[in-house]
Amino acid sequence: MILQALYDYYQRKCASADPAERLPAYGLEEKEIPFVLEITADGELVQLRDTRSQDGKKKVGRRYLVPQGVKRASGIAANLLWDNVEYALGIDTRGKADRVVEQHAAFLARIAALPESAQSDAGLKAVLAYLDKIDPERLAQEPAFAEAKESNALLSFKLHGEPQLVCQRPAVASAAMAACDPADDVPKAWCLVTGQPAETERLHTAIKGVWGAQTSGANIVSFNLDAFGSYAKSQGENAPVGKPAAFAYTTALNHLLAKGSRNRFQVGDASTVCWAEQQGEAVSEYDSLLADIFGHHDDPDAGVKAVTTLFDSVHSGRFDGAEGKSRYFVLGLAPNAARISVRFFHTMTLVELAPRILQHFQDLQLAHGPHDPDYPSLFRLLTACAAQGKADNIPPNLGGAIVDAILADPDAPYPSLWLNAAVNRCRAEREVNYHRAAAIKACLNRSIRRHPQEKEFQPMLDLDNTSAAYRLGRLFAVLEKIQEEASPGLNATIRDRYYGAASSTPVAVFTTLLRLKNAHLKKLSQGRSVSFEKLLGEVLSAVTDFPAHLTLANQGRFALGYYHQRQAFFTKSDKTESTEEKQ
Repeated sequence: MILQALYDYYQRKCASADPAERLPAYGLEEKEIPFVLEITADGELVQLRDTRSQDGKKKVGRRYLVPQGVKRASGIAANLLWDNVEYALGIDTRGKADRVVEQHAAFLARIAALPESAQSDAGLKAVLAYLDKIDPERLAQEPAFAEAKESNALLSFKLHGEPQLVCQRPAVASAAMAACDPADDVPKAWCLVTGQPAETERLHTAIKGVWGAQTSGANIVSFNLDAFGSYAKSQGENAPVGKPAAFAYTTALNHLLAKGSRNRFQVGDASTVCWAEQQGEAVSEYDSLLADIFGHHDDPDAGVKAVTTLFDSVHSGRFDGAEGKSRYFVLGLAPNAARISVRFFHTMTLVELAPRILQHFQDLQLAHGPHDPDYPSLFRLLTACAAQGKADNIPPNLGGAIVDAILADPDAPYPSLWLNAAVNRCRAEREVNYHRAAAIKACLNRSIRRHPQEKEFQPMLDLDNTSAAYRLGRLFAVLEKIQEEASPGLNATIRDRYYGAASSTPVAVFTTLLRLKNAHLKKLSQGRSVSFEKLLGEVLSAVTDFPAHLTLANQGRFALGYYHQRQAFFTKSDKTESTEEKQ
């Protein structure tokens, strides 16, 4: 299903009317070529051009459409008219002169194998003329050569005064694509992707761009050579994928994972890509929907805009017609030794996807301050639950597990690790902030919907909620507020000393805190003291006893009660101030 979806995506992109959207045809690929040898028609070197430009801390070469590269393990195999310095020029860069001779011979043999229609091309003749009389001393005079030789960098050829590479000239490119067509005597098998007979791809192209994987890439489809030999099948023949289909799915996936791709976002250790089964321009705007919502962007408002657009689309009924029937795909990949593992894969229609995302944000909905976002990003939610608020301390599997739960079902439980991390951060730092409280509320509400023994938590203070843990959290917030008003300007409150114990072993601290509050109430005006006494009575009306221990879920309820009560104080204060101003 994954390979078929990627194959279909490739076919759509190849047929795109927009050249910028179009993917390379079978037999070609986009490759970063940092250096280009510019030669005359007679094979004389004009210059070695450095195509690189500064991109952050490193230089990145220009990308060209070139004949598809070969997959090299330990053997010798050359690319057509582009390769590293050793293959293309036969110059030893690592002290292996004998091997370099074989590599350069393979490079020349690949050119010699081209048909007559390509051999007569002026650009190809110029390359052969240059390779026949390579002058290392002349090359060494080029400013960029030392760096190219030191890194054994990729290079290609172009005729002086022409914009395209020699390998991009029509005769050469056509010959390269035609060479991909199998001969009549080549054994074929039924391709598991297309269902058509095709030559089986033995080694699939590496997938690059998966965070944490090897820089050279890894595979999602691969077999060890001798791993399985039943029925005389070996390596790629175990699960035959035709060469055209293998090219299509690997090209599509590398395009989706490429740097700068709008369809790619990182969730923990899962490099995630998303795309829509486009059926017209109306659906195309949702192609990168999940990346816009859950990705970490330079524009902090990007996620909010995407969620708002989704809400508007649902409420306006846009998904009720053909748009809503268009399928949407989400694929999460993570490194696994020499291969890439599929962390999750979801496929659904847009009309099924929308309510799942909206339910996620409704579960997170919470009363908050004016500077907190209405739709908190996944990255902020995760860092709020990580030690020291650092992204490096986020549990590797947590982000992917959360996205997996969001897409699985509107009522699918969030990973218990998320609730555990949020509660532990509240205890360790003695602070229940907006993002942690939102995470706790979302986890608890999903659990409640699956086992409805109590009502779901509301975005704001719920005076009718009789949960003992929730009431104890409210009680702690009231006691802290009494202390703050009795002793303005305190650097530390009871939260800094008692929050951890109060939220886990209430019986150990609440008798002490209730005794201390009497001294604090004496410092307040009579009206304010009576107001607090009434509030304490209302909060304690549902508490029959102080538990000796609170479970993890109840510690979450405690944190949520504390947060709600604190927000209620601020809201009430704001209303009071505005009323006084009117009077």
